[in-house]
Amino acid sequence: MGFNRPSKIQENALPMMLAEPPQNLIAQSQSGTGKTAAFALAMLSHVDPANKWTQCLCIAPTYELALQTGKVIEQMGKFYPEVKLAYAIRGNKLDRGTKIQEQIVIGTPGTVLDWCSKLKIIDPKKISVFVLDEADVMIATQGHQDQSIRIQRMLPNECQMLLFSATFEDSVWKFAERVVPDPNIIKLKREEETLDTIKQYYVLCNDKDEKFTALCNIYGAITIAQAMIFCHTRRTAGWLSAELTKEGHVVALLSGEMTVEQRAAIIERFREGKEKVLVTTNVCSRGIDVEQVSVVINFDLPMDKDGNADNETYLHRIGRTGRFGKRGLAVNMIDSKQSMNILNQIEEHFNKKINKLDTDDLDEIEKISN
Repeated sequence: MGFNRPSKIQENALPMMLAEPPQNLIAQSQSGTGKTAAFALAMLSHVDPANKWTQCLCIAPTYELALQTGKVIEQMGKFYPEVKLAYAIRGNKLDRGTKIQEQIVIGTPGTVLDWCSKLKIIDPKKISVFVLDEADVMIATQGHQDQSIRIQRMLPNECQMLLFSATFEDSVWKFAERVVPDPNIIKLKREEETLDTIKQYYVLCNDKDEKFTALCNIYGAITIAQAMIFCHTRRTAGWLSAELTKEGHVVALLSGEMTVEQRAAIIERFREGKEKVLVTTNVCSRGIDVEQVSVVINFDLPMDKDGNADNETYLHRIGRTGRFGKRGLAVNMIDSKQSMNILNQIEEHFNKKINKLDTDDLDEIEKISN
């Protein structure tokens, strides 16, 4: 799979996950750090292929993430063909009482709960490894938290619990403590949270038209593998993708009102490089893993409902680039006092200076991309 040596999270987590007797784990880990490969390996190591029932269960907050994790498990498991994988996601309709033979099930909380309790497709008492991925997103979603706790309560006491989250606010800790008894804990230090391989800049503009001009300048001066551009609203995202298309760029647009299937198809096209630019709202700041993304542009800075900096989202957005320690570039568009204020809050939070970039100066842009 192109791993030469374990990443930090793999190095720390794997010995705990593979220990006998199994140990529980709560780990903080950004996407892009190799955590999926780590817990996929743990699940594959604990499966007994002779037993034709579900032994490992992984829940993820979204359909897209479940598919992506499944892909990693399939890729790692291709040398272990007798181990099979099933997806407990909406649309995968099975009849009540159908007993599945797949040893690993990955899915979203609602469907997994149905399979365990209502439809009795999985016998939760036979599960030996339970993975909860992106716990911070999970508990922010209405209903997911209760569903996850209900699933966990059905599992046997000796089931190994592995919980991963990119951030650990108090709510995540409280949740983790309810779900994971006697855990080992792997926690990042604050300063490790911004990925050091990403160069961060900001551009001063007066309005969105100037932001658009700056964007085109950056785009013209850098040979970009692929770029993701984040907007605050669907309206801005729609406007921006239309403007970019007029300029002759091949653009994909992703936003929340699309169906899950539409979103998955667009991400797949982007991943294959059919479109070079993906314009999106926050819906995609997490879990889209596209190797070739070298530039992330915050057309609008991420803020919470009170108008303050949303540091977690910022981290997730810029984390789409610089995967696995590759170099990446993040450019923030500033067009008001408020957005400057948000930028300052982000600098302060991560204790990292974000430098100004003059997008009229092509030499300067070329410098940053080298």
